[in-house]
Amino acid sequence: MVYTVASPDEYLAVTGAGIRTVKITKSAWVWPLQRCQRFSIQPHDYSMNLQAMTREKLQFLLPVVFTVGPYVNQKGVIDGQTTRDSPDADLTHAPAPEDRGDALMKYAMLLSEGEQKKGVTKSQHIENIVKGIIEGETRVLVSSMTMEEIFTEREEFKKRIFRNIQGELGQFGLKIYNANVKELRDAPQSSYFESLSRKAHEGAINQARIDVAEAQRRGNVGEAQRQGEQNREIAKINAETAVQKTERDSERAQAEATLATRKTVFNRDVSIAQIEATRATESRDEELRKEVEVKRAFTELERLRASDVVKATILREAKQQAADAKLYEEQAKANAALFSEQKAADARAYTLRIQAEANFMAAAKEAEAQLVRQQKEAAGLSAMAAAYSDLSAAFGGPSGLIQYMMIEKGIYQQMAKHNAEAVRGLNPKMTIWNTGAQAGSEGGEASGSGTGMGGVESIRNMYQMLPPLMSTINEQTGKPHKTVDRR
Repeated sequence: MVYTVASPDEYLAVTGAGIRTVKITKSAWVWPLQRCQRFSIQPHDYSMNLQAMTREKLQFLLPVVFTVGPYVNQKGVIDGQTTRDSPDADLTHAPAPEDRGDALMKYAMLLSEGEQKKGVTKSQHIENIVKGIIEGETRVLVSSMTMEEIFTEREEFKKRIFRNIQGELGQFGLKIYNANVKELRDAPQSSYFESLSRKAHEGAINQARIDVAEAQRRGNVGEAQRQGEQNREIAKINAETAVQKTERDSERAQAEATLATRKTVFNRDVSIAQIEATRATESRDEELRKEVEVKRAFTELERLRASDVVKATILREAKQQAADAKLYEEQAKANAALFSEQKAADARAYTLRIQAEANFMAAAKEAEAQLVRQQKEAAGLSAMAAAYSDLSAAFGGPSGLIQYMMIEKGIYQQMAKHNAEAVRGLNPKMTIWNTGAQAGSEGGEASGSGTGMGGVESIRNMYQMLPPLMSTINEQTGKPHKTVDRR
């Protein structure tokens, strides 16, 4: 077991027991059945003189220099997913440290073997891969562009080369740290850039002659214009100077007159202010004397008032103490009377409470006795009801039981006795009358004789009955009948 530490420009790739793929780290314990390999992360320069052909079939040489090295800034990123080394990593679902699959892991797994065989200098194995990618991507890009596009869009051309090559190098965990595209040159047996350079040179010479002549013309004309402008400006300045001098003299004289006037006004104001200050001082002195006298009189008044107030206060406090003593005495008497009344009321309340409790106990006992009495009576009535039920069944029903009870109680004898007492002393009179001697026989004949005779007989019989009826009522009731003559 060995503890291995990498230098600042190196990383350790640990494989073997307990590690699923490769563990990339700066220091680690190397256990038995494990293997540790160092690999450098220093970038290297790759210079190339590419021969390419444009879309117009024009060949040229493209000198480029690329600085390429392992991509250490994206350590911990796998296909856009976040791992533990990134700031937003979720430690619960992140893969193990030895199974990150980042750029350094790709570089260690795919390219570090070649570096191990060739040493820490420029590796031919890595150089062949990098140069192959750069040459292929550059030729593909150049073949899709014209020479004019390459010249006019140099920055865009450089960005597209950088982007295409970086996409391929990322598969091996490499990054382009710098890309430098130099000036284009002619390919063998080609004079395109030489002709363009000669054309540009001749055009530049001719343009330089034209520019020199134009510059001389502008110089001569400009010199004359500047000389005239200089003379005009000098004359203008001299005239303006004379005018301004006159104006300044006038302004100075006006200022001096204004100054003298203001001095006179200021002197007058100062004199008036001094007089007003003197008068104000004297007036203020009188006011202060008056205030002193007023305050002296007010002080004397307050002194006299204070002496009277002290006397009145002492008298009021004496009366207040006497009143407080009298009030305290009356309160003590009232409290004593209230206490005695409260005691008497408590005694009466206690007596009433004892009496109420005694009445309550007596009522409760009486209620209990009444309840027992009623319970006994109810039990007796229940027994009698049961006996009456048996008697009713024996006498054939309730009617037989009632007759038996009336005979048993002597109800019939009492009823007869009461009836006899009710008719005792009565003298009944019976009256029988007949309305005619032939009433019995004529009645039969009248019934068969005819309608006219039957009706007359009935009326005659009714009138014959009225006198005996009145006399009978008089005899039985003892009240004479009054006959009303309606004629």
